Amino acid sequence: MKNIAFGLLFAMLWSSAAVATKLGILSVHPLILANVRLIIAGIFILLISFFFQSKHRIQPSRKELGQLAFFGLLNSTIYLGAFVVALKYLSPGIGSLATATNPLFITLLSALLLQRKPQGKEMGSLILGLSGILLASFPQLNLNPSVWKGLLILLAGIIIVSGATIYYVRTEWQLNSFVINGWQVLLGGLFLLPFTAYFSDYSQSNFDLRFFFSVAWLIFPVSMGALWLWFYLIDQDPVSASLWMFLCPVFGYIYAYLFSGESISFFTVLGTIIVIVGLYVGKKQGRVS
Repeated sequence: MKNIAFGLLFAMLWSSAAVATKLGILSVHPLILANVRLIIAGIFILLISFFFQSKHRIQPSRKELGQLAFFGLLNSTIYLGAFVVALKYLSPGIGSLATATNPLFITLLSALLLQRKPQGKEMGSLILGLSGILLASFPQLNLNPSVWKGLLILLAGIIIVSGATIYYVRTEWQLNSFVINGWQVLLGGLFLLPFTAYFSDYSQSNFDLRFFFSVAWLIFPVSMGALWLWFYLIDQDPVSASLWMFLCPVFGYIYAYLFSGESISFFTVLGTIIVIVGLYVGKKQGRVS
């Protein structure tokens, strides 16, 4: 029951990132939003670790710093950078769809890198989930070039973050997951700085209340809350954890309807039902070794 509660809460928080990001990039360039979010979130997480988790080691060794840097480059710099840029071209609903492709790539990479053969039940749940998500997203798909450009950017980011998840699982960490999250987010933000400085248009930036609300939401509920839950879940089993990604578009479309005016159609409802069936089929996955 604890894993189910954490999985549901993760999906609810993580799926809100698309709407919060879409609102934020109405005020500033996407990379500015991503950079502010990453650096402030990383600092907050490490400060909390320092003051409230003193029994855990916070300072990484040289080897651990290299591992954290590589993880942060994949998980934060590349993925989050791709995510925010892609949302320039996509609606929040389609943005939440991208998170649901993550389980497919995690499963395939798990099989390749962890010498694990995907089970029939597992593949069936993935196919059901992806089919439901695509069906729910059908009314949102627009065949104009800018939408497909955004989808390609998102797909590249999802492949990278799936690889980052496998890297996290394969690495023997001596730091706890909260500290790991803090360092990888902060380092990811630092790596993103040169790209933000080069590509961002500061003349169009408007640091208004909408921007600050978006940043605050992305830092606390998403970067701190949802990512901690995600690390906890993948510590249990990365493939079973990835199934919770199937619910992200469901919540994502609800948020998009409430805050961005996106419509919920018959396809959305039917797709949601198929997603839930996929989750039920795959809820008793075996643990990854």
